[in-house]
Amino acid sequence: MGQSIKGKIAYITGASSGIGKATAIELAKQGVNIGLLARSEQKLKDVSERIQNLGVSSQYQVVDISDETQVDNAITQLEGLLGKADILINNAGISTYGNVDEVTSAEWKQIFHVNVFGTYHVTRRVLPHMKEKNQGDIIMISSSNGLKGTAGSTAYSGSKFAIQGMAEALMQEVRPNNIRVFTMNPSLVATELVFGNDLSEKNEDKFMQPEDLAEYIVSQLKLHPRIFIKQSLQWATNPF
Repeated sequence: MGQSIKGKIAYITGASSGIGKATAIELAKQGVNIGLLARSEQKLKDVSERIQNLGVSSQYQVVDISDETQVDNAITQLEGLLGKADILINNAGISTYGNVDEVTSAEWKQIFHVNVFGTYHVTRRVLPHMKEKNQGDIIMISSSNGLKGTAGSTAYSGSKFAIQGMAEALMQEVRPNNIRVFTMNPSLVATELVFGNDLSEKNEDKFMQPEDLAEYIVSQLKLHPRIFIKQSLQWATNPF
């Protein structure tokens, strides 16, 4: 048998929309208390209120995870208001598409500051409690671009390959502490990051929805503590 996750505390980055929002809501339905981290205060407030209506606790902090000081302050606030994290979902990420000679160095740096250093900042801040407790779950939302680079995504693919290496090494480091590190590599998901404002009902027939990944995440967290899926690749069945 698996395990119940009711009553646990999950921190989610990039929680104001897309995969982060869907995962927060799905976890709340399972009785998990949710700490939300993102840059848009109004969106965070809306998600937090929706979660509270599901009968669990929710707190949010507005934060740019590329700024380590902001991360430290935000996590300290969440720990005081909600409690320390049993589950961390590193979901926040940005992207700029273009060939290597088309994307500016400033854009490259920003992608790595958010996608790589931001993930590092949050993980490093949350990890000590998990190690002290000798248990925890860390889910890295990477991308299929973290396994195979594609033309026009040099900066984004580079950042996601970095996440792959970070997650692999972290997994080896924390297994003795009963901390599970899952890495997910979804292909196209119908989110604003991928489609911008061009989201429509037609996407539902072709592409994975954030709710699909949220359900998958819950299923992974419910596995017996002695087992975890180190890496998984999610594809749409027929996006053609």
